[in-house]
Amino acid sequence: MKINKNIANSSVILICTGLVSLLLSACSGGSPAQAKESKDAKAEVVNAVPVEVARATRAEIAASYNGTATLTADHEAQVAAKTSGVLVKLFVEEGQSVKAGQVLAQLEQETARAKLAQAEAQMRKADASFNYSEKAIQKQLIPQRDFDQAKYDMQNLRAAREEAALNLQFTTITAPVDGVIAERSVKLGNLIQTNQSLFRIVGMDPLQAVLNVPERQLGILKAGQQVTLEADALPGQKFGGSILRIAPVVDSNSGTFRVTCEFHDKSGTLKPGMFGRIGIVYDQRADALTVPRSALVEEDGETAVFVVDKATDKATDDTKDGSKKDAAKKDAKLADANKGDVKPAAPGLVARRKLVKVGYTEGDKVEIRSGIDAGTQVITVGRNAVRDGTAVQVLNGDKDKQLAQKSADEKKG
Repeated sequence: MKINKNIANSSVILICTGLVSLLLSACSGGSPAQAKESKDAKAEVVNAVPVEVARATRAEIAASYNGTATLTADHEAQVAAKTSGVLVKLFVEEGQSVKAGQVLAQLEQETARAKLAQAEAQMRKADASFNYSEKAIQKQLIPQRDFDQAKYDMQNLRAAREEAALNLQFTTITAPVDGVIAERSVKLGNLIQTNQSLFRIVGMDPLQAVLNVPERQLGILKAGQQVTLEADALPGQKFGGSILRIAPVVDSNSGTFRVTCEFHDKSGTLKPGMFGRIGIVYDQRADALTVPRSALVEEDGETAVFVVDKATDKATDDTKDGSKKDAAKKDAKLADANKGDVKPAAPGLVARRKLVKVGYTEGDKVEIRSGIDAGTQVITVGRNAVRDGTAVQVLNGDKDKQLAQKSADEKKG
C-alpha cells in the first residue's frame, strides 16, 4: 500500500506540470503560425535600405558659366635706356606706384651737354655759311652746286643738334605709363648702355583675365555681361567685373573661344598673376523646382531620381474585398513585430524611380523641369543601393520636415 501511494503522488505532479505548460503557451498567444508571421514582419523591417532624403523645393536658381584664369595687367612696359651713361640717381623702388611722365632715374649729363654744345656750334657755323651762300647765289657770285652743298650741310648739322638735345633729354628716365614698379634691374653707379632694361612697370587697374570657353557657349555670352571673381589668394572675397570682348573665331584644335574679362579694383587688392575662379551669370529663374545634385541618377542616357513612396498595402486590398478578418490578422502581425528589438523608422515605404528633365545647375542645386512635383521626397544618400520598389527606411525624415516647415514659414514672412 505504501508503494501505490508514491505512484499516485508522481502522477499528480506530472498532470500539474502539463497544465502549467498549456497555460504558459496560451498566455504567450504563440501558435506556430503566429510566431512565423512575427518573424517575417521583423525580417521585412530589417531588410529595408536606410536612406536620407530631401524635398523638392522651389527656389531661385541662376544659369552660369564657371572657369579659371590668371589675372594679367591691361598694360605693361619695359623701361629701357635710350642713351648711355652712368646711373647717378634713383627716385623709385619696387612696389611704388608711378604716373606716366614721372622721373624714375637720372644718368650723368656732362657728356650729353658737351655733345649738345658742340652740335650747336657746328649748326651756327653751317647757318652762317648758308646765309652767305644764299646772298651770293642771288648775285650769281657762286655756282648752284656750292649753294646746294651749303644748304645740305646746314640741314645736316641742325639734325645733329636735335639729336644731341634728345640724348641730353634721354639721360632723365621717365615712366611711359601709369602703374607699379614691378622690377628694378639696375643699381646706382652702373654704366648703362643704350637699350638696357632698367625697370618693369605693370598696370594695376584694370586687370584682365582670359577664359577659354567651349564653343557651345558662343551664342550665350555677350560683351558687357557681369562676372564675379574669387581669387585663391583672397578667400571669402568676391570682385565684380564685366566681359570686355569676345573673340570672333573658335580655335579648331581646342574647340574653344577667348573671352576677355576686365576688373577695376581701386583698392589694389587684386594683383597680376593671381589665379582666380570666374563665374558668368547669363540667366536666372526666380521660382524653379530644385533638388540636390546628389539625388540625380544617370543611367543609359537617362536622368532619374528615386522618390520615397508608400508601399502597396495588401491589407487594404483585402478590406476592399470584404476580408476584414485578414486585415485584423495583418494588424496583429505588425503589432507583434513591433514588440521585438527592431523598430521601423518609417514602415511601408519604398523607392520609386522617376525620370526627370533637368535644367540649370547652380552649386549643389539642380533645376527639375518635369518628372516630379514640389514637396516630393527624393533620395540623396543611399540611392545606389535601391531599385524601383526597394523597401526603404528614412533616417532623416523628421529633420527634412522641419527644414521644409522653416522654408515655408520664411516664404510666408
